[in-house]
Amino acid sequence: MRTGVRLAVDVGSVRVGVARSDGSGSLAVPVVTLKRDAGDLRALADLVTEYEVLEVIVGWPITLDNRRGPAAEHALNYAKSLAEVVVVPIRLVDERLTTAAAQRGLHEVGRTVKNSRSVIDQAAAVQLLQDALDTEARTGAAPGTSLEEVASE
Repeated sequence: MRTGVRLAVDVGSVRVGVARSDGSGSLAVPVVTLKRDAGDLRALADLVTEYEVLEVIVGWPITLDNRRGPAAEHALNYAKSLAEVVVVPIRLVDERLTTAAAQRGLHEVGRTVKNSRSVIDQAAAVQLLQDALDTEARTGAAPGTSLEEVASE
């Protein structure tokens, strides 16, 4: 397992949830929810610098039948834009059902969707990152697919 902090991004149309790992790459924790606006990519670049990030994991919502729908293309375009402002590798990781899992987890502790909007994106990013970290620990390989590989398809 590679050591180093990873940053995970759950891209939505209104907000971007952000989580990071610890330095050992074993535990994901929430960081912030950013508003999608002209400054969100710059804020992510600042977080990459602040946490000395090894790589950025971007949630890639592939459809249940393994196709790229509009949401996956949106996430891919966001990852490409992010690559223009950060110098670390970006990996796209299947995020199917992470938001649903995050909502379910928040519901189990008494939070409704309405009173969780500010944290649901962070929780989804934590779920995405923890899944990626667990996959890497289990397989020994970096999770998902590099942005370069996807962009060249």
